[in-house]
Amino acid sequence: MTTLIYDVVRHDGGWAYKADGVFSETFPSHDKARHAADMAARRQATLTGESTDIAYEDKQGKWHEEFSPGDDHPETKVRG
Repeated sequence: MTTLIYDVVRHDGGWAYKADGVFSETFPSHDKARHAADMAARRQATLTGESTDIAYEDKQGKWHEEFSPGDDHPETKVRG
């Protein structure tokens, strides 16, 4: 299972959380950014989608096709 980590960090004169290299909006305090990160992590961990066939290329350049049931989601953690 994949783990998605939300890091609470200083950003743009305030605080933000960063997940997979992407920053959230900026919050005025660490506590507000942490709360937003907790909420985002909770939503991500329970997010469900539609079942579908997917295709993707791995790091070695090999293509894979598989069925995604739509109920698989990453484990989430918040740091900071």
